[in-house]
Amino acid sequence: MNLTKVLFAVAIGLLVTFPAFAQTETFSDANVDYTFSLPEATWKQTVKPSTTSPNVEYVYGDRSNGRLEVRRILIQADDMLADVIKTVEQSLQFQPGYVAGKQEEFKGSLGGKVFNYEYINSGRNMSGRFYFLKADDKTVYVLRFTGQRDKLRSVRNQTDSIARTFSLKKSK
Repeated sequence: MNLTKVLFAVAIGLLVTFPAFAQTETFSDANVDYTFSLPEATWKQTVKPSTTSPNVEYVYGDRSNGRLEVRRILIQADDMLADVIKTVEQSLQFQPGYVAGKQEEFKGSLGGKVFNYEYINSGRNMSGRFYFLKADDKTVYVLRFTGQRDKLRSVRNQTDSIARTFSLKKSK
């Protein structure tokens, strides 16, 4: 009986500690000036940056489960982050079933705001979670996560983790 309890306790201990040993992948590329960490190997790169297009895209297994696009927006030194979000929101409002969500403050390696919204695509309830991360007075990076509403909600801890680890490369 005691041996069974010991083996059971060891098995539970291994199951609890196993995620701590999971390897995270760090994205870095010579064509972009930022890096970020992906918490799971399920995130697969679908668009690689190049000298002509610095855009990066990842999907979480399948495009409908979650998709990440990283974009850089150049702004004027006196532009407010809320105005940048409003400009992006104006382009989103034409999606079928568009419903704006709330904005939240966000703190990570770069600070900024998060904008949430919902829409309908091919009869499916979809959502978007955009992280607007201010790099300096003239640069904002937007981490655009989209996917089916329930699936994207289930990986929110991962989207937050990716945004928290998003940072600029050190200048040499």
